[in-house]
Amino acid sequence: MPVPADAASGVADGVPNQSAAAKPVVRLDDVRRHFGTTPALDGISLTVAKGEILGLIGRSGAGKSTLIRCLNGLERPDSGVIEIEGSDIVGLSEEQLQPLRRRIGMIFQHFNLLSAKTVEDNVALPLKIAGWDRAKRLARARELLDLVGLTDKARAYPRALSGGQKQRVGIARALAANPALILSDEATSALDPETTGSILALLKDINARLGVTILLITHEMEVVRQVADRVAVIDKGRIVEEGPVWSVFSRPEADTTKALLSGVRASLPRHVAARLAPSATARGEMIVSIDITGPQAATLLPGLATEIAGWRLIHGGVETIQERPVGRFFLALPVSSLATLQAHLVPSGAHLEVLGHVADDV
Repeated sequence: MPVPADAASGVADGVPNQSAAAKPVVRLDDVRRHFGTTPALDGISLTVAKGEILGLIGRSGAGKSTLIRCLNGLERPDSGVIEIEGSDIVGLSEEQLQPLRRRIGMIFQHFNLLSAKTVEDNVALPLKIAGWDRAKRLARARELLDLVGLTDKARAYPRALSGGQKQRVGIARALAANPALILSDEATSALDPETTGSILALLKDINARLGVTILLITHEMEVVRQVADRVAVIDKGRIVEEGPVWSVFSRPEADTTKALLSGVRASLPRHVAARLAPSATARGEMIVSIDITGPQAATLLPGLATEIAGWRLIHGGVETIQERPVGRFFLALPVSSLATLQAHLVPSGAHLEVLGHVADDV
């Protein structure tokens, strides 16, 4: 199915274009929320463009849950602006929040399905609350069950479904009222890796087909890598880093981001790291890391072979993130080769870091 024009124009190369960025679905400005003297949100400013998938990632206790509760009006910030489709929700009464909440769909970690209702009735529940008659809401529910691949489960009950199927029902329910924004709160944390992959593929497909904006709250960098256009990293109630996924994955700057990426990004083997020394020895080698993006990532090592003698690849390689080659290499080479290596890397924009020295071959 063709991608709607408004969805296709919202994000380019992982960065919202000016038109989309001018009218974000979500805009937060200096949002603060304290519990006693503890800041849960400490000056959060963030936008989510129309049609974008933004991954908000952080450790437990970083402020993710408080932020999502502020976005759907379940928690009131102490100060700051929270706009959903241009409307500031901070000062709204509970009655005034109701129509706005219908513009926000929620996907939960543990599905939150009603066990006594059929699958189609679970999907149709938001429409029942909104006052739709039964025939129309069931027709809409069946349309959405077809979208998520569960047409044959309409009359089943949640107890008969697998975890992945339950989450597909949750996604269908979140879409019931044609929301402008989907909030996904750790939606894949309770699923196995294979099922997680299928759910993320479904979310990506729905985003492309319907142009719906998605904010993914997660602690899993692999989830962000697979589905998000952009990532924001939250730590101790603050956004410490944000940018296109390929950019943040290729060269993380914040210590929190580096720690979160440690499980999905190539790193120096432990047996080498354990032998690193700060100073060179007469017969030793220098250990360096190289981060590089773009087509030149695939040609970096062959190019080095013609200019530098005696280097060796210890670890690393090239992967594709958001259709961009992203390379990370760990090399051992003679200390005398550093200047030549630096000159070779300048045209490519690669980032070079000297990690230390080893006394002999590793």
